[in-house]
Amino acid sequence: MSSRITIEKIEELAKRRGFFWQSSEIYGGFGGFYDYGHLGFLLKSKFENAWRKFFLSLDDMFYEISPAVIMPEQVFQASGHLKSFQDPLCKCKKCGNIERADHIIENALKESFEGKTPKELTELIRKHNIRCPKCGGEFGEVGELNMMFPLNIGADSETKAYLRPETAQGAYVNFKRMFEILRKKLPLGLAIIGKAYRNEISPRQLLIRTREFSQAELQIFFDPEKINEHPRWEDVADYQLRLTTAKDRKKIIEMTCEDVNKKIGLPKFYVYYMAKIQQFYFNVMKIPKELFRFKELSEEEKAFYNKYHWDIELNLASLGGFKEIAGIHYRTDHDLSGHQNLSKEKMSVSIDGKKIIPHVIELSFGVDRNIYALLELAYSEERDQIILKFPRNLSPVDVAIFPLVKKDGMPEKAREVQNMLKQNFVVFYDESGSIGRRYAREDERGTAFAVTIDSQTMQDDTVTLRDRDTTVQIRVPVKELSKTINKLMHYEIDFRKAGKVVYEP
Repeated sequence: MSSRITIEKIEELAKRRGFFWQSSEIYGGFGGFYDYGHLGFLLKSKFENAWRKFFLSLDDMFYEISPAVIMPEQVFQASGHLKSFQDPLCKCKKCGNIERADHIIENALKESFEGKTPKELTELIRKHNIRCPKCGGEFGEVGELNMMFPLNIGADSETKAYLRPETAQGAYVNFKRMFEILRKKLPLGLAIIGKAYRNEISPRQLLIRTREFSQAELQIFFDPEKINEHPRWEDVADYQLRLTTAKDRKKIIEMTCEDVNKKIGLPKFYVYYMAKIQQFYFNVMKIPKELFRFKELSEEEKAFYNKYHWDIELNLASLGGFKEIAGIHYRTDHDLSGHQNLSKEKMSVSIDGKKIIPHVIELSFGVDRNIYALLELAYSEERDQIILKFPRNLSPVDVAIFPLVKKDGMPEKAREVQNMLKQNFVVFYDESGSIGRRYAREDERGTAFAVTIDSQTMQDDTVTLRDRDTTVQIRVPVKELSKTINKLMHYEIDFRKAGKVVYEP
């Protein structure tokens, strides 16, 4: 990663190469909403599919569902969102600019003030003489804004509803039916990947804080009496987690899962999934260890419904340090009990001869935040250009196909190779410009490999296969190409050993 990475560089590249840009930009843009271009869509799809493959494979009773985005008012009355889903805001007395109060203080004092009351935030603004960033004016008293988007449903507009502020409620209102369908077993995991909507006071930092965003969440329903056990605990007991506790935010410690259970007091069922989240980031997303941490939230900071709340953070240089990109939360029976009380539908189930309302461990990932993180961590300035060094399995395009020249049957052979590879990979064909320019374009787009059809191909049916990160080229028979690329995509073999090396810088 380049030490010169900035949010402006990421935004320029994202717009120029087709990753993302502000929605409705021909009308000046729409604050807090972003459109994904073709490469952004491919990258997002790769992340979501990798997430599905990893987390849904953790248990035979984990399944993905797709609930509605619009839900009736009663859902959010039962969940507590109507009463407690507030953000603090302050308004400039001079120009009318509105900012999120804790963020404006955080920017000025360089520490977190999440969870402070409006009164406490007002006192901090006045104590440190924090002024409006637009005009320098004085802020008024800090107030609160409910972050949900209300809707009126139907022609008579009498039915009140909301765009969901999180995907989680879809799992809770469907829990009982899914429990019955899936043969009445616990633990039961219901995963949802989809859109959520929050009326953010001051959207900022591109995809990091938006009003429409995608979440990938897994709600794990379990017997609370078994929270300090997991059938595969021994698989992770000696695995080390990277943590920073609420008592000491300046220090990252490494501690085995066994010690996290015994010394910090987090239950085994919770810690097991902490380990799996860290393994996802290390093994699937290829995040460098030193850029990752779990951060414990204090009583004041954590969401109102969570007993335990640890954020997953990545150190993102363009944003000035560690930023939240996911979280693992113990929501107890808050949601199911709330829905039972309001709907009068029983959420209790019979397990092991007893009736219980299941508790929930929630694994919650901000998809868009992870896409931003992938872009930054892939960003590199070398070879006199920008190169996006995505993990091979997450590269938007897997393989670019190039005929060396547009004659001698090479384009036709290149199309033949393209048709063969596109059965299993995302493939891009390009025959315009010099081969060097074509390589450079694909390096900037983050394409993992390039296949070149040349005169030797026409003689012995072999091609050159080029690695984006090293520019090393090997010679591979066409008949083995698909199998070789598949192994390389999953890091099963070393690139230099996958064929005969014909070029090395």
